[in-house]
Order: sequence, then C-alpha cells, then structure tokens
Amino acid sequence: MYFQELESYLPEIYNAAEIEQIRTAYHFAEKAHKGQTRLSGEPYITHCVAVAKILAELKVPPLVISAALLHDTVEDTDLTLDDIKKKFGQEVALLVDGVTKLSNLPRVSKMDEKNGVNYDETITSTSNISKTAQKSRHKDLKTETLRKTLMAMGDDVRVVLIKLADRLHNMRTLGYMPETKQKRIAQETMDIFAPLANRLGIWQIKWELEDLGFRYTKPDSYKEIAKKLSDRRSDREQEIARIISDLDQVLQSGNIKAEVTGRPKHIYSIYSKMIRKDKSFENVLDLRAVRLLVDDVPSCYAALGIIHTHWRPIPNEFDDYIAAPKDNFYKSLHTAVLYSDGKPLEVQIRTSEMHQDAEYGIAAHWLYKENGGQNDHYQQRVNWLRRLMDWRQDVEDAEDFVDGVKSDVFEDRVYAFTPRGDIIDLSKGSTPIDFAYMVHTEVGHRCRGAKVNGKLVALDYQLKTGDQVEILTAKRGGPSRDWLNTHLGLVNSQRSRAKIRQWFKKQDRDQNLTQGKNVIEREFIKLGMTDVNIEDLIEAFDKKNVEDFYVAVGCGDLSIHKIVNYLQELEEEKGNPQFSIKVATQDRTDSETVKVLGLKGILTNHAKCCNPLPGDDIVGYITRGRGATIHRRDCPNILRMKDKDRLVKVSWGEAKKTFPVMVQITAYDRQGLMGDISSVLRDEGINLRDIKVDFSNNLAMIKLLLEVRDINQLSRVLTITESLPNVMQAYRIKPG
Repeated sequence: MYFQELESYLPEIYNAAEIEQIRTAYHFAEKAHKGQTRLSGEPYITHCVAVAKILAELKVPPLVISAALLHDTVEDTDLTLDDIKKKFGQEVALLVDGVTKLSNLPRVSKMDEKNGVNYDETITSTSNISKTAQKSRHKDLKTETLRKTLMAMGDDVRVVLIKLADRLHNMRTLGYMPETKQKRIAQETMDIFAPLANRLGIWQIKWELEDLGFRYTKPDSYKEIAKKLSDRRSDREQEIARIISDLDQVLQSGNIKAEVTGRPKHIYSIYSKMIRKDKSFENVLDLRAVRLLVDDVPSCYAALGIIHTHWRPIPNEFDDYIAAPKDNFYKSLHTAVLYSDGKPLEVQIRTSEMHQDAEYGIAAHWLYKENGGQNDHYQQRVNWLRRLMDWRQDVEDAEDFVDGVKSDVFEDRVYAFTPRGDIIDLSKGSTPIDFAYMVHTEVGHRCRGAKVNGKLVALDYQLKTGDQVEILTAKRGGPSRDWLNTHLGLVNSQRSRAKIRQWFKKQDRDQNLTQGKNVIEREFIKLGMTDVNIEDLIEAFDKKNVEDFYVAVGCGDLSIHKIVNYLQELEEEKGNPQFSIKVATQDRTDSETVKVLGLKGILTNHAKCCNPLPGDDIVGYITRGRGATIHRRDCPNILRMKDKDRLVKVSWGEAKKTFPVMVQITAYDRQGLMGDISSVLRDEGINLRDIKVDFSNNLAMIKLLLEVRDINQLSRVLTITESLPNVMQAYRIKPG
C-alpha cells in the first residue's frame, strides 16, 4: 500500500531493475518492522517510506533509496548486516551500517526521539553519583551520537543525506512527542542538523528544518509571524502577481528571457532578518521577493542592469555571489530596489544550474549525472568538507568535537592573507593564533604576537576578511595554557585547540599533573569554592584516580570551564545556586526583561519621557537603529503619534535572578585601570552595587560588590579582569 505512494516520487530515470530493487527493499523492511508502531500510532514502515520519499525528491541513486528504507532494520529489528549484504549487496549494507553507527548508542537520541523512551530510564547507574553526573553522562552520550554523525560527513556524504532525511521526517512528526523532548530535539536540530544541511548546500531541507525547529523552540514568535503572513497572504499573492507581470514586460523589452516567480516566505528567515537588522515585521525587505531564472551568467548581469535602470537600488542591499560565491558554493545575484509603489522589493537572479545547486546542494551531483553531464563541484565540495574537519581525529571529547564543528564548520568563513599574499581560509571569529596554526603547527606553537595590516594587535583580535596578517614568533617554546581558556577568547578554532592539546600531551606527565593541580586550586580559590570534593569530580568525569584527573586538566583534555559548569549544576541540584556561600538572592528587572511579541531578542530601551516601570501597561515603538523603545500606553507622545504602524505589542518578562558577590582585585595603580574594569563589567552585563578602593605604595586594593547570574559568569569576569594590564589577582571573598 505504501510502496505505490513512494513509487510516484521515484525519478523517471530509474530503470525497471532499480525500481524492483527498491520494491524488494520496501517489502524486506515492511516485514522486519511488522508490529512496530510510532507514537502517532502509524505503522513504523511509514517512517522508512517518508525518509525514502525525501531522498527521492533529491534524485539520489536508487541504492540510497534502498538503504533509506532499510536504515532502521539492523538497529530496531532482528535483521543483521549480513542479511542486508546477502540480499542487497555490499554497498547498500555499508550505507545501512553507516547510518546505524551514527545512532548505535544506548537508546539515547534514536529511540528517545522516535519512540518516546524516557532518557532517565536508559541510564543504569551502579554507583551513587548524583543526578547531575547522570545527566552529564547522558549528555555525553547524546553528544557522542552527534559526533558520529558529523564524523561521517567526511567519509560518505550519502550516509549524512539519509540521516538528514531521517531527522526531517522526525521533525515533521515531532508534535506527538512530549513538550520537553520537543524543545530538546528542536534545539538540537537548529544547532546541528539545519546548519549541516546548509553546509551541504541543500536549501530544500535546510529551510524546513529551520522552520520546524523554530516552531518548537520559540512557539510564540513562530505563531506571531505565521499569523501575520497568513493574514496578508491573499493581498500579497495579488501584489506579487502584478510585480511578476511588470518584470516580464521590462525584461522582454531588453530581450532577456527569464522565468520570474515569487519567492517562498520562510518563517525562520524572516525572524532572523528582523533580529539581525533590528526591524519590525513590516519593514523586512524580503516580505516581497521574486526570483529570476535566466539562461546564462551574462544574462544575470544584463537582467540586473535592466532592473536597476527601471527602479532605484537600495544602498547596501546588493550582493554578488556569482563573482564571489558563498563558502558552501552558493551562487546568485541579490539586490533590493524601491519598486513603483515606493516599497522595497528583493530580487534574486540566477541561472537554472545555479538554482539546482542552491536547492539540492551536494545532491545536485546526481542531477547532473541524470542529464548526462558530470558535476565538477562534487568532489570539490567533499574535499572542502574534509579539509574543514581535518582536525576531527585529534579531538577525543565529544562535546568539544561538536562545539568545534559549530565554530569551524557551521560558522561563516573569513579570508585573511599572509604577507606573501596567500589566502588563509578561517572560521568567523578566528584570532591571530588561529591564523598561525592554519599556516603551520610550529608557527602556532611559537606565536607571540601579530600585526594586522601593518599594525600590532592583541592576540584576541578577531580577524576580518581582507586582513593581512603577520605572525611574530619566538625562536623556540610552545603555546600557553591560557590559550585554552575560552573566557579569554585567544583561540576560537577547534583545529587550533586540538594542536595545542597535542603539544601539552607530549610534555612530561608530572609536569601536566602539577599544572593541572595548580589550575584547579587557583580557580577554586578565585571562586571561593573551598569545599569541593575532588573524589566526586573524579567519578563524575570518569577518571581512574586524582592523578589522571589533574593530568587531564593539565594537558587540556578536561577544561576548567566544563568542571565549573558541572559544579554549577550540582549546586543547583542541592538547592544552592549561589555555589557554597548562602546569601539572599535578588530579583532584578531591567530592559532585557521586556518581551516584544514576535521579536524575541530585539534591543529594547525605556523611554525617558514616561519612564515605564514593571507593572505599567506598556507598548513598544520601533525606532530605526535603536530597536524598540518602551513607553507607557498613556504616554502623551504615544497618544499624539500618527505613525501607528511602528507600534508593537510588548509585555514585562520574568525578572532576572542575580546573586550579590564580593570580589577583590589587587593591581598596580595606573591611569585608566578603573575604566578598564568598568568596561569588563559593562560588557558582561554585570551590575556594580558597591565599590571600595584603598591605595598603598602604588598598589590598589579594589573591593567590588557585583550582581552575577551564576558561577560561570563570575568565573568569566574574574578571568578577563586578571588578564588586564597591571592586575595581579581577581578573586572572590566573603562579605564583611
């Protein structure tokens, strides 16, 4: 019954023998999954068919469709890989094995996601470790599953395509899951799988994963934008039809053949642009957008010229991704013009080949084979992905690996130059140290300074595209352990961190042991955590003894940040979120606690004319470049306002819970010292409640009473403060 539905999706180029193999795979999977159902109550085989249909739309080879139908059989039924191999051959068996390995852990992501198993029931603990430690281990298992998924990126792209299709169908049916699991799985999708589809250039899957993930992670914002789109759909469709007709006439007058269509509106992309450009729903440019498909590249630029001749281009809204493609090989011309009615219109111009690349990404390789040609970009894409992840074998910790993929693979790229003019491809946020390690491992180890565009810069300077970088090196020596401290922002690439850890691992074990012990003791003293049981940490982080624990910290395998995170969760579990010193907590309300409906995360500030306070009836006014200004509804300025379209609904959010903490800073006095300390507190969003400064022999003893959110924020601000010039120590003290 379900096979007929799948058959209608299969590409016409499949021959009879290939369709027969797919039919055989379907019946094989149907028999294996007989009696199994999903949370929706549907037979389990419907999931396998849905995954196969998604892949059929990408026009992948027939054996990938067969593997998609069989992808859960080895894990969830009595069938073995040998059974698959005997029936369908070595290649299908390898694909099924690849997908199975991505999730072959103790019922963590896979069954939790598909069948609703409670993860607390899947962790069998024989020790008396805390729930926090158990959750931490569960998190490690889930992260390990993601690590295997991402490791597969460089091994066989077809395996990753099956996994993406699998995740897409699970997201389509996520409504049957409990709410807590919905949010967790949706967030994982937003963090990992949607960016993964983007990196592979598969727009079809990327946008749907983003919209579905957004629907469950921010349901209020999703519903708000969806409702506004729905309310205006009829008018917008008529408006787009008129625009298409006008464009057709204008292009024909210039002898340009083009297929003009309206561009679909994806809810998450609208939300992202609202936040990124700090604009209201009504002012986001691509609410009216069209796409032109032309015959060749010269026609792209010819069409662009005609459009810019007839309508005025909007400054800073033109991007030429044909001359300079995006790093996932995306090509297109983007522009925005003031249309005849005075409102913005966004236009994309591309060839049919570019459009296929944009929609299907790496899967377009098979589309070109279908047409008798060969896509030269395919191997280039695969090699590019492997090059981005050439550090993957050096990272043992699953969480570090996944974080590294987020920073090194999913982030946008920056292109900097060596003094000789060689281009160095870096992830966004990379520093001179990251640049040095990309040039050569030894250059990274011996990096001591850098010049950017001929000027000395700090080692935490974030490079920009076009920067020319000269690394200043020592004749000998190695990296600093401070480079691994994420709070200092000296190294932001996982590749660089892996190289630094390798260097420290080669050092004498006793040296790493001593260094690790010093790091732990210094951090605990700094944070005022005097009652930490090291034995608990040894067990929580699965180390054999205290020496192994210190060595892991000393060589960088176990970061102090991760330890502090764990202790924070442990204290919260004990009902003591103030991490060992019990003081009264305070609820603080500020501008960040105002919620703008449909625009969470937008900058807000309180109007001085009416000074709204929590509890007042309020409204927001969208101000260009300043976000939403919050007024009382009875404010005279609001009552007199004519431009009502710029008003948005707002409400008071939850108050922030902060904890007063006394901090002492010891530093040699210098001009600008207090200004630098104030800047650190301002950048961290920390409120300073009290300050006391004593001077003795050019030494400043500064006591600050700070309001911090948690131990992580305290650790970060103390670390950054200690890195300031002339500061000797920054640590927590008891009040009094």
